[in-house]
Amino acid sequence: MRPVRALLAVAALAAAGCGTTGPLVEPGLAGLPSSVELESTPFFPQAEYQCGPAALATVLTHAGVPTDPLVLAPEVYLPGREGSLQPELVAATRARDRVPYVLPPRPESLYEQVAAGTPVLVLQKLGAGPWPGWHYAVVVGYDAGRGTVTLRSGTNRRLEESAERFLLTWDRAGRWAMVALPPGSLPANPDFARYMEAAAGLEAVGRTDAAARAYEAAAAQWPDAALPLVGLANLAYARGDLPAAEAGFRAATERAPDDVAGRNNRAQVLLELGCPAAARAEIAVAQALAADGPLASAVAASAVRIAATHGPDAPGCPAD
Repeated sequence: MRPVRALLAVAALAAAGCGTTGPLVEPGLAGLPSSVELESTPFFPQAEYQCGPAALATVLTHAGVPTDPLVLAPEVYLPGREGSLQPELVAATRARDRVPYVLPPRPESLYEQVAAGTPVLVLQKLGAGPWPGWHYAVVVGYDAGRGTVTLRSGTNRRLEESAERFLLTWDRAGRWAMVALPPGSLPANPDFARYMEAAAGLEAVGRTDAAARAYEAAAAQWPDAALPLVGLANLAYARGDLPAAEAGFRAATERAPDDVAGRNNRAQVLLELGCPAAARAEIAVAQALAADGPLASAVAASAVRIAATHGPDAPGCPAD
């Protein structure tokens, strides 16, 4: 049996050439400090064309993973493209048990992270036409009064640009930005779907301990959401802890009674725990909720397996 995964809205990772959202604005938003500079952020001067490894080493080292561009280059640098793509940067971040949280494409999202003490890896398009000039840098500060943004960029430890120029180059590149977070930590002003996508990505590549800490942080941040509990229950099932898995799926359905995936998975776990009657009751609810939806066929297959098992529930099975 394999639990049904919750359906997540996938954040777009192929930023180059994608559309933009919202106006370009100067820093200095309500509620944020007028100026911030994360002076202790490490700096790795880039080798030729290798701004991706250098920028990623910067944010990973800040997030507690000491590394350097030479170590990262084999994973994220594509010689044929003379550069790096966002999926490689995300994958290398996951491989080090850090949460690659892709920010909403709004300037205030950048400033919020920096104000909270987290440097932001950004993609810029410095050129135009046949000389696009794709470039990764790290935002480490801003000054609203002077209208500037401070970057770790290329061979410059402290590159200060006008906010207008920086935002224009970021806009040209599709406004892609990412922070690397220790699992269990949340970004400033977190977006639920984006954070859950980042946590699920850790689970998908087998970084289960990091995924569990990320799901736990999400469950605490969004106490009414079922999805983090479904993620934790799936992890419990994967490690063979059926009682914990059943309890997790039950808690998820208590938070979200219409959650088809949680009810389907709980029914299957109940069957494995020797509770066929309870499993039949749960899968019947899941079938009614699934109707003709995207999980209908998976729920129907579960119902067939459960119906083939007869007999009473074992002692200790739930009565609901």
